Amino acid sequence: MESSALVYVALTVVTVALGLFVDNREYVPAYIRGGRTLGARPGCDRQQAANRVVVLAVYCLMAGVSACRIAVGNDYWVYRENFKLISQGRGVSYETGFNYVVKWIQQLFGYDEYLPVFGFFSLLTVFFFVKALHDQGSYFAFSLFLLMTGGYYFNSLNSVRYYFALAVALFSMKYVLRGEYGKFILLILAGAMFHKSILLVIPVYLAARLLAAARLKKWHYIMGAVFIATLIFGQSFYRKIIFYFYPYYENSVFDNGKLSYVNILKCVCVLILSLICYRKSLREDLQNRFCFFLNLFGLTIYCCGSFIPEISRVGYYMIISQIFLIPRLLAEMEAKWLRRLAYVGVTCTFAAYFVFLLRGMYALDIRLLPYLNWIFN
Repeated sequence: MESSALVYVALTVVTVALGLFVDNREYVPAYIRGGRTLGARPGCDRQQAANRVVVLAVYCLMAGVSACRIAVGNDYWVYRENFKLISQGRGVSYETGFNYVVKWIQQLFGYDEYLPVFGFFSLLTVFFFVKALHDQGSYFAFSLFLLMTGGYYFNSLNSVRYYFALAVALFSMKYVLRGEYGKFILLILAGAMFHKSILLVIPVYLAARLLAAARLKKWHYIMGAVFIATLIFGQSFYRKIIFYFYPYYENSVFDNGKLSYVNILKCVCVLILSLICYRKSLREDLQNRFCFFLNLFGLTIYCCGSFIPEISRVGYYMIISQIFLIPRLLAEMEAKWLRRLAYVGVTCTFAAYFVFLLRGMYALDIRLLPYLNWIFN
């Protein structure tokens, strides 16, 4: 592992260390609820102001590393070539909104000026990630640690359109939780102008919200069993829908039918943790229950949906909620010894995963390392 990997390690350590100064446990319920609480003082208090300063610093560091990259990611130069085609008015497989933004930026900065395009989407992607953590992460530092070591942020240096959509989906969860479905759907439709796959979250997030607020009955379990059966026996139907939107995925290298064992293991471990903490954390807490059902949906998709191309990315829309759920479950464990053991176990597991992630970033189909930027390179 060469020296530029230290950029990613240092960024993770510094941002998480800064995140320790953020204490927003008292404010997250209000951020999710939205509006102004009756009798609440306008503006923000000292702790909120301090939180925002630290969160801004975290944003600047993450956005800086992302926006200043050059030749990072296996599709970096593919995007560059397609930017030129977009500017020439020639057809590409990207969504309309993305094409318009690329064309606008190149009109502003000049033909084949690809750095401003990457920079623009870096600033937006990181904004939605960090804003989601600020508004929904009761334990900001731990959620940030999971975001970084889980690879979501670093993989956003690749697959620009998809990870922008993933960040928008993560941010949109608060609108689902507060019942502002119009805002949620409009935001997702806007995100679909950049990556169509985000449309999946409309039925998935609404279903998770419905189940989170309901007392589960027999018919809920029956419907769940029917859905799993359709994934097993109705694969051709689902594939027709998928290839209608993404015809170039059919019989491609992404259409390989492989199971994502790492993500299955993640979901199973979170499911076990959720069951351990059920009485304390899941019985009445809407946010925890919402994230729990998303994790359960993710587990189902990973186990039964290997016929879906890029299954890992489909599941990310669901299991990224783990960055909110895991810290809340651990913090609310009643037994101190078990809570400490769980904290150590989760921290060490994700740190080890991050090391393996770094080692794999040199692969030709990933190429997130070596890290280069246009300032020094």
